[in-house]
Amino acid sequence: MLQLAALNTASPADFAALLDGVYEHSPWIAQRTAAARPFATLAALKHALVQTVRASSREEQLALILAHPELAGKAAVAGTLTTESSGEQSRAGLSHCTPEEFARITQHNATYRERMGWPFILAVRGPRGTGLNRAQILAALERRVDNPPDFEFAEALRQIHRIAELRLNDKFSVIPEQGNQVWDWCEQLATHSEPAWADKGELTATYLTDAHRTCAADIAATLRDCGFDRVDIDAVGNVVGVYEGTDAQARRLLTGSHYDTVRNAGKYDGRIGHFIPMACVRALHRAGRRLPFGIEVVAFAEEEGQRYKATFLGSGALTGAFNPAWLEQQDKDGISMREAMRHAGLPAELQAIAALRREPQRYLGFVEVHIEQGPVLNALDLPLGIVTSINASVRFVGEIIGMASHAGTTPMNARRDAACAAAELALYMERRAAADGDSVATMGLLEVPGGSINVVPGRCRFSLDIRAPNNAQRDALLHDVRTELAAICTRRKLRYSLEETMREQAAASAPALQQRWDAAVTALGLPLHRLPSGAGHDAMMLHTIMPQAMLFVRGENAGISHNPLESSTADDLDLACAAFHHLLNQLAAS
Repeated sequence: MLQLAALNTASPADFAALLDGVYEHSPWIAQRTAAARPFATLAALKHALVQTVRASSREEQLALILAHPELAGKAAVAGTLTTESSGEQSRAGLSHCTPEEFARITQHNATYRERMGWPFILAVRGPRGTGLNRAQILAALERRVDNPPDFEFAEALRQIHRIAELRLNDKFSVIPEQGNQVWDWCEQLATHSEPAWADKGELTATYLTDAHRTCAADIAATLRDCGFDRVDIDAVGNVVGVYEGTDAQARRLLTGSHYDTVRNAGKYDGRIGHFIPMACVRALHRAGRRLPFGIEVVAFAEEEGQRYKATFLGSGALTGAFNPAWLEQQDKDGISMREAMRHAGLPAELQAIAALRREPQRYLGFVEVHIEQGPVLNALDLPLGIVTSINASVRFVGEIIGMASHAGTTPMNARRDAACAAAELALYMERRAAADGDSVATMGLLEVPGGSINVVPGRCRFSLDIRAPNNAQRDALLHDVRTELAAICTRRKLRYSLEETMREQAAASAPALQQRWDAAVTALGLPLHRLPSGAGHDAMMLHTIMPQAMLFVRGENAGISHNPLESSTADDLDLACAAFHHLLNQLAAS
């Protein structure tokens, strides 16, 4: 078993020899990384190796990619793979492909290499480290063969770093036990899906459906198994676990995230936010340890607003923001929320819901761990990031009204084209937001009602989604977009309407709690990267009554979320657990 102490004191040549095989046929990576010693943690070593590759030339990076063999390719058939590659491909079952599977892999490998100029690379041991199966490998190959070459070049390097990470774990005899546990819990919870989606192998668990209620029961059972002192399902379906501190009267730390999903969802959005603190409490309980404060973990029943238009219902109930009108809302089947609650055994009474409001003075604050749901950390090869603020946002639906006319007979200078006006606005939003720091602006819906291929669009419906790190920045961006919309329509002799449908205030992280996340990430040997969250989170609601701060975990597959490709590795989840432990220890020592 390799030790960091041995690496830190080895000669440069011995350092490179000890890391031989981590990066395929590329000893230069270890040779250059030796100068960055000493490494306090394995995570620091992994990051330093990644940084060496990032600092290398394009030619060197391409040579690294080309050093890797094709999956089930000629080298595998001839038995000339490195020991590491041979073991990885064998464990994935690639040495036992059926003739049909081998033919498909061979064909896709050839197509991929022809399009990209390098072999298809995949960490076949997967996010859990225990191996992908042949069907998963084929699906990844078939999906990625159509990606743009620049994207695939970066993805090939990311896969190489994942391969190296797993090989380093082997050399150091490291098993990310808590990360494995969280990953397994997410996989198990994802087996509960609504029938129409489960039949397609897809995950959907919306508020108070049978699948959602089964999730709640599973989470409650896991909380009990972890050693929480009290476990309840409250009046809106939140699953609440309390692990008492040494002083039952001391303030608690509140944490958690949601367990409902969007339709055809990923497995990690929200759910790691309660499973990571649960893993930490499980470790405390097994060690017989209590902290000076209690830990309250809440798996929020609803955040996505999918079955009913009641976003942040679960966390909103804790802040007193439950809207009484929600109880009378009906889903697509005509079932009111009140009926759904009663069917689930919940009281569906405003008095019971109002009683869920937390008293801020009883809490140290709220912290949330969440998958990033974006590409930033993935592109930077960083497993963790510190959230500075949850962006302010505003949404509108609108319509531009012009005049429908014949596409062949109406001169270009005589047209009142509503779609062109919307397109012009969309391009303005793109330019304006790009020049505004971390702001974003999106026209996600664009529709010509009753449109025809040979008719100049007389009407165009559209949406606006504007987000910025603070309220003032959002409002300035919105002002400019509205001003531009009015100018476009005046110039083109069009009319328009605009209706605001949602507005959320920015939720800046509390400095003291954010600094504790900073210290936790630094203690792991990782650099700090701070970023705003463009997505909304339960922390936004808790922010209204107590200090809050968030930690992001890198997502795989370019950080895609709200999608079955959403993923995280057990190693990244393990680092998040370690950061959470560190935060707890900081609070205990303060």
